[in-house]
Amino acid sequence: MSIHISGIGYYVPEKIIPNSWFEDKIETTDAWIYEKVGIKERRMVDANQTTSDLAVEASLKAIKDANLTIEDIDLIVLATSSPDMIQPPTASIVQGKLKAYHAAAYDVGAVCAGFVFALNTAFAMQKTFNYKHVLVIGAETYSRILDYTDRTTCVYFGDGAGAVVLSQSKEKGGIEEGYLMTEGDKNDVIRFQGGAATFPTTLETIASNLHRFEMQGKKVWDFAIRVLPDATEQVLLKANKKVSDLDFIVFHQANINIIRHGLNSLGIKEDKTHTTIKHFGNTSGASIVITLADAYEKKLIKKGDLIALVGFGGGLSYGATLLTWVK
Repeated sequence: MSIHISGIGYYVPEKIIPNSWFEDKIETTDAWIYEKVGIKERRMVDANQTTSDLAVEASLKAIKDANLTIEDIDLIVLATSSPDMIQPPTASIVQGKLKAYHAAAYDVGAVCAGFVFALNTAFAMQKTFNYKHVLVIGAETYSRILDYTDRTTCVYFGDGAGAVVLSQSKEKGGIEEGYLMTEGDKNDVIRFQGGAATFPTTLETIASNLHRFEMQGKKVWDFAIRVLPDATEQVLLKANKKVSDLDFIVFHQANINIIRHGLNSLGIKEDKTHTTIKHFGNTSGASIVITLADAYEKKLIKKGDLIALVGFGGGLSYGATLLTWVK
């Protein structure tokens, strides 16, 4: 019994934030952001929207694309690093909003590598516990956790969500291999410190500006250009495949220059990938699934294609999923 993506969809908020929006707030320009990162605009939630709301919209599209109903879903796995709240899990909130009462639900936290971690985890759970249909989501509202005075982080991120349904099938193909890894000695490179057990919310933590997303950009760059090719090669090795066997690859949408560096390192031409960073920015744990869904809508992938999904993020975590497209 194989496990394949039977449905896919994504959702981004309507509000568009162009690079020019930042120019009177911090020292930056539209030209600098586009040249250094590849972003022209990103989406931002309205005041009444949360991460779970975006997740629900993407999930409904994926379930419809799979020709299933809410009642068919056995498990919900949600990747997010900008949850609705510390407790309960945002996946539980999504389950309640969907009324998916036959499904268990839990969160996965691996920041920008979140969707790959969630997908591989869901695949393993499906193999172990015989779930027929599993909903896997990546959803983020980074606009709620950014410091808009910090030019080293705030221009990069956008809000959005994507989802897939993993289904059991007798048809050959689907998910073939996964590879996950973490370098926990570098856990301080990407972080949000305030409001949890180490730094519970106090006047002091607020004054110290601990309640915000932080990232050491140069260290992230060095990490990303090393692990993107490595994760790709490792997952292919596990499947007894070569880079030349790949028909398509989707990287985490952190920086267009990181993506190009990864492609060059692997010897993959740009026509074998797709990017959404120009219009959606870095949507963290949602970026890979949003980009895969957009590629599917644009008919850039076809049945039988061997596809690698490769991510990296806080932790520092990285990994890949190898699958054959069967839709």
